[in-house]
Amino acid sequence: MKCNVGENDKLIRILLGISMIATGIILKSWIGYIGIIPIFTAVIGFCPLYPIAKVNTCKR
Repeated sequence: MKCNVGENDKLIRILLGISMIATGIILKSWIGYIGIIPIFTAVIGFCPLYPIAKVNTCKR
């Protein structure tokens, strides 16, 4: 898997994931579980939807 998630994209994904998890905890909703996905893709640096859309935010 090639890197296709850039540094700014990673930061946005982590913040989005944390906010989704926090919202899920506060509202006692299932949306908190979905927050794991953007955090996971930020950590590994690969988004499986980006090759389909032909997007690459990684500068390498």
